[in-house]
Amino acid sequence: MVFRIADNIISPLGRTSGQNYLAVKSGKSALAPYAIPGLEEKVFASLFSDGDRESLRIEGLSRFESLVCRSVEGALESISGKFDVGGKDVVFVLGTTKANVELLEECEDERLLPGKCAKRICRHLGITTTPIVVCNACISGLSSIVLASRLLKNGAFKYAIVCGADVLGKFIISGFQALKTLSDEACRPFDIERCGMNLGEAAATVILSSVPVEGKCWRIESGAVRNDAHNTTAPSPKGDGALLAISHVMDGCNPQRLALVNAHGTSSLFMDQMESVALERAGLTDIPANSLKGYFGHTLGAAGILETIITMKSLEENLVLGTKGFEELGVSSPVKVSPDSVSAGGKKCFVKTVSGFGGANAAILASCDADNSDRTIPAIGFRKTHRVKVTSSEVIVDGKTVALPEGISGKELLSTLYREKVGNYPQFFKMDLLSRLAFIASELLLMAEGKERFTGTESRAVILFNRSSSIMTDRKYLDSIAEDNYYPSPSLFVYTLPNITTGEIAIRNKYNGETSFYILPERDEGIMDKVLKSALLDKGTESFVAGWLDCASEQDFEADMFIAEKE
Repeated sequence: MVFRIADNIISPLGRTSGQNYLAVKSGKSALAPYAIPGLEEKVFASLFSDGDRESLRIEGLSRFESLVCRSVEGALESISGKFDVGGKDVVFVLGTTKANVELLEECEDERLLPGKCAKRICRHLGITTTPIVVCNACISGLSSIVLASRLLKNGAFKYAIVCGADVLGKFIISGFQALKTLSDEACRPFDIERCGMNLGEAAATVILSSVPVEGKCWRIESGAVRNDAHNTTAPSPKGDGALLAISHVMDGCNPQRLALVNAHGTSSLFMDQMESVALERAGLTDIPANSLKGYFGHTLGAAGILETIITMKSLEENLVLGTKGFEELGVSSPVKVSPDSVSAGGKKCFVKTVSGFGGANAAILASCDADNSDRTIPAIGFRKTHRVKVTSSEVIVDGKTVALPEGISGKELLSTLYREKVGNYPQFFKMDLLSRLAFIASELLLMAEGKERFTGTESRAVILFNRSSSIMTDRKYLDSIAEDNYYPSPSLFVYTLPNITTGEIAIRNKYNGETSFYILPERDEGIMDKVLKSALLDKGTESFVAGWLDCASEQDFEADMFIAEKE
């Protein structure tokens, strides 16, 4: 069992979880219109004031790094002396979509790499183990809770400091504007008049422990990540991935235990509709559902953790918080949404859901109504069945070097491999280089598997690691928003999310299993092994396509990927 022993939220509504909860309970919203330097359109969002930014800043750290450190420190204050932060049994998990991307215009050094950014945060906090950055688009925060819970359950660590955070600037906001997903007024989740989402910035931290806690305590009972295998930007109309994630965490749980479902509820036309369908298919339309986006906006990497904490706080006061901005139901399924807070009926159990680009969906089941017994699960092993290595100049499949045409290397090599080995998937030429690399390596792996193509199942996961995130595409997108040539490219912006690589593989092969992308300071086989073993705690996962996938330039890339099966 995994226990929450401390938490903190820093947002424009407050510096502690309690302050943020009281603001929401009173109906206060941080959403307001802003003019952002370098952007042609105003944005309705939840942003820190200049005074907040200055008071949160830590000398020697970026704005993003400072915000994360402040939140983690706020959580640690309440449990001072409970454990040694610098111990080998403590892991730091950071959920974020873009970390320090706003530094891209001013520097070219390793501060831009999320893993190195996490390492600096660890150094400031005194954490000595290798940090893990979860970069799964909008589900990054909730995915971080899922990963941390698994690492504790299988005994890899005893404590996990889990923080989700993002800050907003020209890079991120322009991308969402280019995608035409933002509203120029306060968002209205699930409402018939909803016309888009609002963004927000925040950091939220939960500290988890596998050590049994005396008295009643919030527990993460289960968690799951599933893919729609439908489209990299549009959700499945049937809510397939969300339904699978919800069904997994609800396995063995009587729906009548639930006080509510805290939904993603971004106020976007198709996402809210998809969620309503998923909840109906899961048989949960009689359970109250709410969204907190009308208070904070969509805080990206922070959202899953922030909204989990606020929901815990509300149930401690026997409340299901109202959905701010909601008036009349505007989705096809009869989800039970209310603008007003209602009694939770004494129940202290809920499902939290999040969905995002790359077809990603996550859910957790959290409760404060069960026993606190220790249920550590031994690590499950796996065996590699096939392995492929692709670099800018060589291809090795199961230890055998593949003959390549003379003079072909780099980006051209991937196109040549596509034409010679695949040739039937034109979407390949719309992908960025990182996704092309992942696609080619996965195709070669599946060919090496040598049996009827493994498709259409949630039993196969796609789990990839790297150090460079999507830095090549980040730079290309930055060029598209240069002040002298401002024309943000929505297609480029989507590929600034490295988890799109896992989504492309899932879509190609109709994999509805877990898709996760992790960023490390450097390649670390020990940490990768722990993460992969923990993924097998998911009862639905029997095999995975996994490995290292890094792309620094058109002439400097490597995919070292494999297929593995549960032992």
